[in-house]
Amino acid sequence: MADTQQVDAKAERKVARLAQQIGAFSKEHGGAEGQVAYIGERGARIVLVGEDGGWGDLVAPSYEIAEKAVEKSGITVHEEFDGEFAAKVKTGPYEWTRMAGIQVGGPSND
Repeated sequence: MADTQQVDAKAERKVARLAQQIGAFSKEHGGAEGQVAYIGERGARIVLVGEDGGWGDLVAPSYEIAEKAVEKSGITVHEEFDGEFAAKVKTGPYEWTRMAGIQVGGPSND
């Protein structure tokens, strides 16, 4: 029983920490929306998009922890990363370079 309580307490601390990071991102970007994606044994990825087009992500150790964190943060959560939600992301030269933009017309790596 004590082991279960320790695991639960650790998970709750992780949820609180992620929710705090999501809240800080939202505050910095004038609000935020997100999407949670399962990434296998590694856990779940929380993709965040700010109202100003800024974006980032966090990784949670499990899908359940990610879901609890976004719920606790109070942001809008989308099922898919597409449509109007995806269109809010603003990218610049750095992102194009990092995403192999050279092949699709982005800036050169010179």
